[in-house]
Amino acid sequence: MALIKQIRQRTGLAIGVIAGGLILFLLGGDLLSPNSSLLNTNQNIVGEIAGEEITLEEFSVKVEEFKASYQQRTGRVPAEAELVSIREQAWQALIVERVFEEEYDKLGLMVTSQELIDMVQGKNIVPELRAQLVNPQTGEFDKSQLLTFLQSLETADPAQQAAWAEQEKLFAQARNRVKFDNLLATTEYATTAEAKLEHKSANTIADASVLFLPYYVIPDGDIKIEDAELAAYLAKNQEKFKVGNSANLEYVSFSILPSGEDSAAVISRITELTAALKTSVEDSAYVSKNSEIQQPFQTFAPGDQLPVSLSTNVAEFVKGETYGPFITANSSYVSYKVADQYEGTPKMRASHILFGIEGMDEAGRAAVKTQAETVLAEIKTTGNFVDAARQYGQDGTAQNGGDLGWFAKADFVEPFANATYAARSKGLLPNLVETEYGYHIIEITELPVTTYTKLAVLELELVASDLTRDEAFRNADSFVAESGNRDEFTANATEKGFRIIQANNVDATSRNLNNITDARQVMIWAFSEASVGEVSKVFELNDSYLVASLVSKKEEGEAKLEDVKDQVKQLVLNDKKAAMIQEKLKGKTTLEQMKAVFPDASINEVPGLRLSDAVLPGIGFAPKAIGTIFGTKTSGQLTMPVQEDIGVLVAKVNTLTPAAAIGDYTSYQAQLAQGASQRMTYQIMMALQELAKVKDYRYKFF
Repeated sequence: MALIKQIRQRTGLAIGVIAGGLILFLLGGDLLSPNSSLLNTNQNIVGEIAGEEITLEEFSVKVEEFKASYQQRTGRVPAEAELVSIREQAWQALIVERVFEEEYDKLGLMVTSQELIDMVQGKNIVPELRAQLVNPQTGEFDKSQLLTFLQSLETADPAQQAAWAEQEKLFAQARNRVKFDNLLATTEYATTAEAKLEHKSANTIADASVLFLPYYVIPDGDIKIEDAELAAYLAKNQEKFKVGNSANLEYVSFSILPSGEDSAAVISRITELTAALKTSVEDSAYVSKNSEIQQPFQTFAPGDQLPVSLSTNVAEFVKGETYGPFITANSSYVSYKVADQYEGTPKMRASHILFGIEGMDEAGRAAVKTQAETVLAEIKTTGNFVDAARQYGQDGTAQNGGDLGWFAKADFVEPFANATYAARSKGLLPNLVETEYGYHIIEITELPVTTYTKLAVLELELVASDLTRDEAFRNADSFVAESGNRDEFTANATEKGFRIIQANNVDATSRNLNNITDARQVMIWAFSEASVGEVSKVFELNDSYLVASLVSKKEEGEAKLEDVKDQVKQLVLNDKKAAMIQEKLKGKTTLEQMKAVFPDASINEVPGLRLSDAVLPGIGFAPKAIGTIFGTKTSGQLTMPVQEDIGVLVAKVNTLTPAAAIGDYTSYQAQLAQGASQRMTYQIMMALQELAKVKDYRYKFF
């Protein structure tokens, strides 16, 4: 959708100012990954949406659009980790286009040209533009920049015009999504009966004694289980064991970490460079040429954290001196030269508690001042400033105990700055400080400091040399050549003393292999090319070469017993133990008698239990047991034994206090309706994806 020509009469920023948050909003920020399937055999199909196949070419075009948008916003090409997010955004965009657009058409939702004009240059400019076009002097949205940009589009190159047209399309899609979500969200309504139930759940209270019998009170050896029982349980409970695409792999890793010779070479090199740094005249130029970090010449203002490898090794340093080399936490070697130390703008640190008065009349301001004075007196007595800040503070610093960090005098309004910089010692200021924002209680945490330090940082990374890498690759490549199948893989590894590592139930979409990160290429091989028993080529990962063998592969669908036997066995074991526990409890009339049968059991006192609770303190998640407790009408009565995932529970209700009736349940109705409305956007997306039967085969390609 393109704006009519009159919009293009006006601003001068790059097209990429539009925030990526708009795209994420369109796609639904809290979406789960789409469902996967291995049913498709077409090697050029990356998925299906609403019965329509999505080709690799179509998906790639969409990915390129999002990559271009990313580059325009950031001015750089996305790294591989960022491409993962970009591909997901592109995939979700295809879902939106095919699923939501149809729903918009059915409802007659649209964005008119006049509405789009208003969104771009009218009274209701979209937040994505407002956030990007801020005047640095005022901190406010600068509409003149926007108008200049729109005017420049008239003579812009075709690529820029096309990019802006795509942004207009995103604006329209976002507005339609808002309309659609709001339309359904406003249909949420909570009845009075639902509100009464919510009130009852939150305010019905029980005091109970609970006997907890964990499953281990009966030894596993006392239970006999046949395979037929496991098969019967799985057949009856298949919904618990749905499996996705996964594989079992074995692999051998050939390290390409630096050798002792590599380390010695780096130490020798940095020692030589450090000696030259000591006598260097142009420190900045020297470290820029020889250091391997992006910012080798840095200025540290008061309050800035100095490099840990310097501060932990040098108690006091002197201007002009060189220190190091030291080894860093990242296994690099680093030396520092204090290029300069000078006196600059003072900075100090303080905390405050703000009592706001904006928009209040004199009576309101007086009441706030009285409250602030009361809190100040309380802090003088208790000395607990942090807790008071968290309780009473009315700005964003409250959650941090009022901490303002290090600041210059010019950073704050004059009354506040004058009061803090007049302090001669750390601690609580004795009086309130009034500013245009309200009344402040202030605690000085660090007095003004004026010393600035310039450091020349000479750092060399410890990496494997070409010789080390070549040797590791030769070993890996030779291993592949001698291992034509899994049996040979195992035999050769055993003969040569290579450790075979197992990676079981690896998900098709995973990017990690056990603790190895960025191993996506191994999963692509396993799920798109490999057959069971096959040995891979040599994969080059971050710090190793890797050779894998595909042991087995599972397709999405119902689980087979051999795949989930351990899980099924544990559940059957628990059921049999629960039945045995209940049998042994028969005839026992008190919790104490029951505990005597099972010494490992425990009796827990649970006061203040609410009907809305799902967890028993000191025991664990037990919603069925809690429901049973509140279903017991008579005080002193024992419940029936209840089986939970954590064990078997029996409770005695000591007292049960019903929720008192109230005259007005509208607050509970509003709370329920608001919660349902907030969940609506997510639920809509999930429902439409399910109806569209979205299938995702991207794991075969990326």
